[in-house]
Amino acid sequence: MCLIPTTIGALLSAIGIAGMDRLVRRNVLAMSGRAVEAAGDVDVLLLDKTGTITHGNRQASELVPVAGVTPTELEDAAVLASLADETPEGRSILTLVGRAATAPQGATMVEFSATTRMSGLDAPGVSLRKGAGSAVAAWVTESGGVVPDDTEAIVAAISATGGTPLVVAEHADGRPARVLGVVHLKDVVKEGIRERFDELRAMGIRTVMITGDNAVTARAIAEEAGVDDVLAEATPEDKLALIRKEQRGGRMVAMCGDGTNDAPALAQADVGVAMNTGTTAAKEAGNMVDLDSDPTKLIDIVEIGKQLLITRGALTTFSIANDVAKYFAILPAMFVAAFPQLHVLNVMRLSSPQSAIVSAVVFNALIILALIPLALRGVRYRPSSATDLLRRNLLVYGVGGLIAPFVGIKLLDLVVSLIPGL
Repeated sequence: MCLIPTTIGALLSAIGIAGMDRLVRRNVLAMSGRAVEAAGDVDVLLLDKTGTITHGNRQASELVPVAGVTPTELEDAAVLASLADETPEGRSILTLVGRAATAPQGATMVEFSATTRMSGLDAPGVSLRKGAGSAVAAWVTESGGVVPDDTEAIVAAISATGGTPLVVAEHADGRPARVLGVVHLKDVVKEGIRERFDELRAMGIRTVMITGDNAVTARAIAEEAGVDDVLAEATPEDKLALIRKEQRGGRMVAMCGDGTNDAPALAQADVGVAMNTGTTAAKEAGNMVDLDSDPTKLIDIVEIGKQLLITRGALTTFSIANDVAKYFAILPAMFVAAFPQLHVLNVMRLSSPQSAIVSAVVFNALIILALIPLALRGVRYRPSSATDLLRRNLLVYGVGGLIAPFVGIKLLDLVVSLIPGL
């Protein structure tokens, strides 16, 4: 009984339950304990830009027409192209212009999609599009038009400031398609997000920002936020390909999402966090659901997973050291009767073999009870390298695990030896 390494075996379930409980207290439901453990092993963290790294309330601040187009023409087209856009960005264009509009008779709305990256309308005699520069440029070219040179300059100027450019184009019957101008959307990086990424970097986790913005805008936001890498102008297929590439390299990947388009990537990721406000497909594909639908919570989930693994490692180190020290009390007591010369191994100078065994059994029970609160609370998490973590475990929990049995069993032996018959 005494030789069985009981300490860590009794605490493993408590450590796992505590990790799940910490997630629940943050309104995150994990489908399994394995998902929490996987979060602690994450090497790569994929984060959407909007709403996670930035505040996500991008607002139209300016309409910039290209040469030969009047501001009024651009305003009219931008408003009509935004009628099918129910996003805050689309509504902000109507607010900026300061007037509402009605779709022409017989018009068909073209809703935004992650594949086309455009919205607009098709009306008798004219079609309008508003969206990512490359997507609109391709639409203009396919419709027989030519993208004017100043379009690229306007897009580059907006992107260089970290803004998001949305190009507006028109294709009227009998004329080639043409670009009318660019909508400037402003977004702001969240306060403190750079420090959070610094912590993740200290843990050895690489962060990748995923955005539908062009590469220039993405790099400007990434530099301000302190992100390690960027996937710009990303489609659902691009996300899935990136996850598979990282996993082929032996890395664990975490990401969050809320749409049906995110479902394949969520299912492929080792840790997929679906937003509660998202689609059923997304929630079924992920192995965690965030009830608050807060994408930034993905960082907290990784920290909880790290804390679970750190706690398990620390208590395992303590348990091994504790069992090694405990054997100095047990083994001499077991064999001293048959081999009197083994009394030299009785370094604790315990009273008798019977007292040594009883003291070890009682100590076993007491040390498990003493460590349960630590297993439930968790070892305090501090971002550090694997080397620093190993050094701390050996110095604190390893040395502590060696000393505790010598002191504890000796004190118990002093008490037990006073009991008649032992």
